[in-house]
Amino acid sequence: MKIVIVVDATLAVVTAAGAADIPRRQPVYQTAQIGKMPIGKTPIGKTPIGKTPVAPPRPYARY
Repeated sequence: MKIVIVVDATLAVVTAAGAADIPRRQPVYQTAQIGKMPIGKTPIGKTPIGKTPVAPPRPYARY
């Protein structure tokens, strides 16, 4: 009985070690375009130098 348990445990360890070595497909990432920015996208928090952000006029209190 002890031999059966030892053989089963050994087989389980060998199977787990073999499954860990199976290669898996890695996702393919697109390469970034260097020096080109997508149209309509600007860096967050950046504004053109010398220009202030355009904001609607604040409503005034009547009372």
